[in-house]
Amino acid sequence: MSTISTNTGAVDELASEPQLTAADRCDSCGAQAYIRVTVNNGELLFCAHHGKKHQEKLSAIAHSWHDETARLFEEQRA
Repeated sequence: MSTISTNTGAVDELASEPQLTAADRCDSCGAQAYIRVTVNNGELLFCAHHGKKHQEKLSAIAHSWHDETARLFEEQRA
């Protein structure tokens, strides 16, 4: 799990962002969200697929990028 502030290039404290839950859904398809992107107008939630798909365009305007996609691999090992 990582949170990166794209404006400053600094890594934010993980505790500053609450962990995404099963109730958090992707704004594109409704699947479970593993990525939270903060922009000027609020925040966007994405599944791993749509987060990766939109990352290049959003990185130019994102204030922060909170990525919990590593949890997908942890759940497979359990």
